[in-house]
Amino acid sequence: MTQIVEAAAATPAAAPEPPVRRQRTWIATVWPPLIVLAVLLAVWTAASSLLGDRSFLLPAPHRVFTEGLFDPAVFPEILAALGQTSLVAFIGLAIAVVLGVGWAIVMLQAKWAERSLYPYAVILQCIPMLALVPLIGFWFGYGVPARVIVCVLIALFPMVSNTLFGLQSVEKSQQELFRLQHAGRWTTLRKLQLPAALPSIFVGLRTSAGLSIVGAIVGDYFFRRGTPGLGSLMSAYTSRLLAAELYASVVVAALLGVAIFVGFGLLSKVAVGRWYDATKA
Repeated sequence: MTQIVEAAAATPAAAPEPPVRRQRTWIATVWPPLIVLAVLLAVWTAASSLLGDRSFLLPAPHRVFTEGLFDPAVFPEILAALGQTSLVAFIGLAIAVVLGVGWAIVMLQAKWAERSLYPYAVILQCIPMLALVPLIGFWFGYGVPARVIVCVLIALFPMVSNTLFGLQSVEKSQQELFRLQHAGRWTTLRKLQLPAALPSIFVGLRTSAGLSIVGAIVGDYFFRRGTPGLGSLMSAYTSRLLAAELYASVVVAALLGVAIFVGFGLLSKVAVGRWYDATKA
């Protein structure tokens, strides 16, 4: 094992990217989505104006902010609901990450374990969640625990599938090298398979993070006890035909999902970006 560590340490680090190239990359990344956003807002405004007296069904973008998000009476309740939804989503995501990685590691140990357990992960993904939500309420009540369970069930499969894919993608030559060094199964998993699977794990993590937001909103939409989240607000705004407030809550939920996705993307670059990008160059 000493030779392996020394060989890894002797690998030259990737050369830093020039500032001009980083700036061009940033511009090429940011501008296309902004252009698409401008087009979507223009189409949205035109469609709202064409509705005439029925424009309350699709309020113009500026009304979503003036009458919804930035309204002194609406903003505090949306902010409080955002905090509750974020709390439920992060708890559910943390549980899904632990269960998903553990599930994948168990299936990695033997083919019979994978054949026995993986079909149930697929079945869990294919079951309509709206059919399970009433049952979850019957079994676990209608508070925060039930919302967390919905998050876990929705966010679990990407972690299982991506982690298993990453663990199984280790090159055979590297595995043979560890066998020649008489490395045990736990050592191989800890020093080879898990580090090699990190890019796939982070892909699953970003996907599951977005799904956890969906799970928190779906659970809150049906389980309305305790502190209301974004799902409860959406239901209340829909029943009162408050379109601007409803669209504002949807925009906040979308921005939360984007922020979490970008955050885990940055974390992925910090954790594996340098050596992973160097190997793909």
